[in-house]
Amino acid sequence: MKCNTVHLKEKYTFLGENGKDATVDIYLPFNMDEINRQNDKRPCIVICPGGGYSFCSQREGEPIALNFLSEGYNCFVINYSCAPHKFPSQLLEVAAVMDLIHNNEAEWNCDIQRIAIIGFSAGGHLACHYSNCYNCKEVREYFPDSYPVNASILSYPVISADFTIAHKGSFYNLLGKQELSKEDTEKFSLENRVGENTPPTFIWHTAEDTCVPVQNSLVYAKALSKYHIPYELHIFPFGCHGLSTADNQTNGELEDKVKLIHSWINEVKDWLKITFATN
Repeated sequence: MKCNTVHLKEKYTFLGENGKDATVDIYLPFNMDEINRQNDKRPCIVICPGGGYSFCSQREGEPIALNFLSEGYNCFVINYSCAPHKFPSQLLEVAAVMDLIHNNEAEWNCDIQRIAIIGFSAGGHLACHYSNCYNCKEVREYFPDSYPVNASILSYPVISADFTIAHKGSFYNLLGKQELSKEDTEKFSLENRVGENTPPTFIWHTAEDTCVPVQNSLVYAKALSKYHIPYELHIFPFGCHGLSTADNQTNGELEDKVKLIHSWINEVKDWLKITFATN
């Protein structure tokens, strides 16, 4: 396996403005020529850790990559810019990673028809935002040929800026303001951004989440249903926010009823196989 960290500002100088230094950790399994796999193309997954747009959680980065590496994925963990850096910095950094994947398709054995994005909590907001708005004006100003993803995976995601269900800290960090205008609320509530080109989506959340209310996932699923976008939704009855892999790898001791949530990883892998096969 090849492992490498790329500082995005070294490839895209405009991403280094105002002290920004986003990185992407790249994990590429070897294609073994002794069994004639040297030309095989691998699916890719772009990983957006959570952290309320104030930091990038280590528990939602490399441990997630390791789980998908074993399934034959090329993995890309984005350590994106956080507060005080504001929108659209984070969205541009995802676009840059997608650009890297496409530009290095041959060298990295990337199947650019099978690229998924996965995000956790505020990283779920970022993954969802890019999934729906990869071609928005803020992105296209810098990446005129920005690329879509083929599948979206949202783990206990921040979705809505509606104050009744919003994780307010995420939007404060993303936008740098305490109070959102009506226009802000409309624009950054991602249930409003779903359309015919939204990719198939897998969502999981816990009903006990008191940090990011489960209603975030429910309103997004409703929007997907409205536009007939294929989706799978899992609401687990128990468990707090931020469980990541929901095992001892990323948590302390868990109750048995919470350990069951670890199944989301295999469920996502199965879902991706079906989704990529039918795209």
